[in-house]
Amino acid sequence: MKGVILMFLGIVHLREAFSVTHSLKYFSTASSNIPNFPEFMVVGMVDGVQMVLYDSNSQKVVPKQDWINKQTDAEFWESEREKFFDFQQSFKAEVDILKQRFNQSGGVHVLQYIYGCSRNDETEQRDGFGKLGYNGEDFLVYDMNTLTWNALKQQANFMRDKWNNDNGRLVFWKTYFSQTCIECLKKQVVNGKRPLMRTVPPSVSLLQKTPSSPVTCHATGFYPSGVMVVWKKDGQDHHEDVKHGETLPNDDGTFQKSSHLKVTPEEWKNNKYQCVVQVTGIKEDFIKVLTESEIQTNWGKTNWDDPAPNIVPIIGVVVALLLLVVAVVVGVVIWKKKSKKGFVPASTNDTDSAYSGKDLLKT
Repeated sequence: MKGVILMFLGIVHLREAFSVTHSLKYFSTASSNIPNFPEFMVVGMVDGVQMVLYDSNSQKVVPKQDWINKQTDAEFWESEREKFFDFQQSFKAEVDILKQRFNQSGGVHVLQYIYGCSRNDETEQRDGFGKLGYNGEDFLVYDMNTLTWNALKQQANFMRDKWNNDNGRLVFWKTYFSQTCIECLKKQVVNGKRPLMRTVPPSVSLLQKTPSSPVTCHATGFYPSGVMVVWKKDGQDHHEDVKHGETLPNDDGTFQKSSHLKVTPEEWKNNKYQCVVQVTGIKEDFIKVLTESEIQTNWGKTNWDDPAPNIVPIIGVVVALLLLVVAVVVGVVIWKKKSKKGFVPASTNDTDSAYSGKDLLKT
């Protein structure tokens, strides 16, 4: 009976992990005193795929997907441009207010604003989130239970009180999370059904820098982002000395994920180690058996000029990823050098929202 219960729990866990959850994400970053970088940027994403981009230098809203561009007209994009421009002005004013409040002058300062929602297709479970970060620290967070904003540090109390005493703001967020964002998300998923609902199998490689380094199971090029990368030892799940990396986007809209196993050559030669990759929507498991012939490595190389065949594309993916990330969070990188408590931007964009940025950030 115990075995049946454990098997059932395992099936439930796997089903939950692989059920399709869609998300509408939007984040805005305002910065000051970063040379040759826009003072304000907006990035809208659905299911991890960038939809739109706006920056204060061009002051244009640029659709990043054909299915986004085809469903709207010039009048819509102009209204979006005006909304983001107002948002830009509000953010700039907000940074000035915070600098004055904290008696700051000069230097790099970064304000990040986040909000969004998600919906599970199978369970229809909905969720929303909103957060504000300043100079690498969480500042305010929206409480979905009380429908109010909470301060995450004492210095944010003044802004919390302002926002929670603004009844119009509270009504907007309640409506946004319960209706507006979800409806917009459902609309975008329908419009982008073909690219968003596609499945792409992963390319799986086993990599190791030196014989004493951990063995990395690297899965890349898969879509959607739902993935499980697990190690097995002699047919059983193996968790000891295993470190999992985050799921990261590639520059072509697919994703990558790595799992690192610390094991001696004697150990894996005397036992059967496997890396098993499972991707949402794909029934097939992708398995690599840890053998000497499967490991891609640069053993014996004096430099990285002639690495193993699979390492070159991985480096290319990482470089492309860094370029993509820098395009939207370069300010974060700069202030992270000053603070270990990095505020990670992840926000959602409701392109149908009529609530202006000026109102959103009004303090």
